Amino acid sequence: MSMMNDYQTGWASRYLREAKAEFTAAQKTPYMASSLILEAVRKAQMAIYYSLGEPAFVETIVHEAIHKKQAIDDPVLRCLVEIERTVQQVAQTVEPSHKSVIQQVEELIKSASDIVELLIGKETN
Repeated sequence: MSMMNDYQTGWASRYLREAKAEFTAAQKTPYMASSLILEAVRKAQMAIYYSLGEPAFVETIVHEAIHKKQAIDDPVLRCLVEIERTVQQVAQTVEPSHKSVIQQVEELIKSASDIVELLIGKETN
């Protein structure tokens, strides 16, 4: 059973497909890898946000949690904060096509896929 409406499902699926496509393109075109990797990670994050509700609302909650600099008890919010930190880290990395960054982004996209699939209730491919 899906917890999302059709609008959210459509956008979450679209962002996830685009994140996967841009990540694949980054691996195939090294001269464009930097921008493609950053876009892939941001789109994976947006897929998660759409799967949870209104992205602007979710983003506000995540940023407030980061700025409070207190321990986060809620496991979902803690996960979202870690994803935001990963996005920020990738954005600030001088060489985002480095093997460790590629692996980190690949794991984030896989996690986003798992989250979206769980909330949609079907496989996202």
